[in-house]
Amino acid sequence: MAKEYKLSPERFEKLKEELNYLKTVREKEVADQIKEARSFGDLSENSEYDEAKNEQGKLYSRIAEVEEILQNCVVIEDEHSDDTTIVRLGSRIKVLDKEFDEEVEYEIVGSQEADPMNGRISDDSPFGRALLGGAVGDDVEVEAPAGTISYRILDIQKA
Repeated sequence: MAKEYKLSPERFEKLKEELNYLKTVREKEVADQIKEARSFGDLSENSEYDEAKNEQGKLYSRIAEVEEILQNCVVIEDEHSDDTTIVRLGSRIKVLDKEFDEEVEYEIVGSQEADPMNGRISDDSPFGRALLGGAVGDDVEVEAPAGTISYRILDIQKA
């Protein structure tokens, strides 16, 4: 069974636009590069041709990856998206790191949109899984390589 990808409506649209760009504009650019490199003669010693073919391989790999994501995605449009009583996909939360007494904000997103350095935590990550279903005031423990980390949920908002 194929992996299911959870996407926001915005991410779904961006992937559709990327796929369109890759299949139209970028594919033509790479085909032109190959055509130009072929005109340089002997293909066995033609580094431009090799590079263009490598670029074509990368392009087709990315096209296949995006198509696979789009074919196996679930667009998250939660009918309870205005409900800020529990943490769910699409929630923006504020937590207190109990060890360092530090408040941090995160957004819970699907794995394709995760960007931990910018506060976008995947619902598939240990931290994301621990937070899902939590409410304001709940204490959450996350198993990390460095040991158990404790957080308290301070606020939940719609992202």
